[in-house]
Amino acid sequence: MRKLLRLGAALLLAVASHAGAVVPTTCVGEWANPITDVCWSCILPITIGSAPVANFGAQEDSMDNPGTPLCSCYPSEPYFGMVIGFWEPVRSVEVVRSPYCFPTLGGTTMGGSTSPPEAGRHTQNQADPVGRSFYQAHFFKDPVMSILESFASDRCLEEGGFDLLYITEVDPLWSDDELTLILDPEAILFSNPITIAACVADCLAASLGFGLTQLFWCDGCQGTIYPFNGNVPYHMGGVRTAELILHRFTAKLHRQHLAMAGHGFPGLCAPYVEPLMDKTGYKAQLSFPIPQTGYSDSPDGRCCQPFGRTTILWGSLKEFPTRGEDFAFKLFRKRNCCESEEE
Repeated sequence: MRKLLRLGAALLLAVASHAGAVVPTTCVGEWANPITDVCWSCILPITIGSAPVANFGAQEDSMDNPGTPLCSCYPSEPYFGMVIGFWEPVRSVEVVRSPYCFPTLGGTTMGGSTSPPEAGRHTQNQADPVGRSFYQAHFFKDPVMSILESFASDRCLEEGGFDLLYITEVDPLWSDDELTLILDPEAILFSNPITIAACVADCLAASLGFGLTQLFWCDGCQGTIYPFNGNVPYHMGGVRTAELILHRFTAKLHRQHLAMAGHGFPGLCAPYVEPLMDKTGYKAQLSFPIPQTGYSDSPDGRCCQPFGRTTILWGSLKEFPTRGEDFAFKLFRKRNCCESEEE
C-alpha cells in the first residue's frame, strides 16, 4: 500500500512539475507552388505615369504614381525610360508558434541552440478572458517575378533567388518590451487611450481601402503596431494576431534598414531606406494554411489586402486546429521604376 502511495505521489509531482511547461507544437507546412499559390491579380493595377493601363477585379492602389511618363536615372545609370507602377511580390513572412518551425519549407524544423528561444503561447484565464499571445516570425526574400522571369526586363524587379533573411528566434529584442524600446522609443507616445482610440478611423479606412498614413502607429482593426516585437496583449484569433505580427515585423525591419521602400519618385531607379515604414506601400496575401488565390477567397473578390483590414472580410475559416495554427503571408510591395529595354 505504501509503495502505491509513493508511486501516486511521484506521478502527481511529475505532472505538477510539467504543468507550466510549454508543450512543443507540431510543425506542419507545404512547399508553395510559385505559380498556382500566388495571387497574381495583386500585382495590379499596372500604370504608366499616373495612368492605369491594366487592371481587373478592381484591384486596389494607394499610391499617387509619378505624373510624368518619362524618366531618367542619369547620372547613376545613363539611360532614359518610361515610368511604370505595379505591386511586386518580394517577400514571404511566417508567423509561427514553435521556434525554428518553417511552414513555407514544407514544415521543416531546423535545429536551434541548447537554450531554445521562447515558444509561442496563448494565455487566457478568468482575470484575462481575451488573453495574450506570442509568436516567432521569419522573413524570406521571395522575388517570384524575377525567379520566373515574368517581366520583359528585370530592371524593375528585385534580383536574386529565394533566401531566408531574418528569424526572430535569435533576436533578443523580439520577446522583451523594454529592449524593444531601443528600436521604437516613440512607442511610449502611442500607448495612451487617445492614440489607441484613433485607430478606429484607421480600421474603417483600411477596410474600405488603405489605412491612413497619418496614423502610422495603427494597424487598423488589429490595434497598434507598437511595440516592434511578438508580444500581443490581446489575442482575438490566430489570423488577426498573425496579421498584426506581420505588420509589426515588417515595420521593425524597415527601422533596422533591412526592408526597403520602392514607391514614388525616390524609387524610380532603386529601392531606398524608409525607417518609418509607409504601411500603404504593402498588400499581403495569406499563403498558408489556406492560400488566397482566387475570387472566392474573400467576400470582396480580392485575394490580397492592405495592412489593417478587418479579418472578417478575408480571414474567416482560415484557421483550424493542429495543421492550421501557423501562418505564412506573401508581401506585395508597391514599386515605381524607370523601365527601359536598354541593359
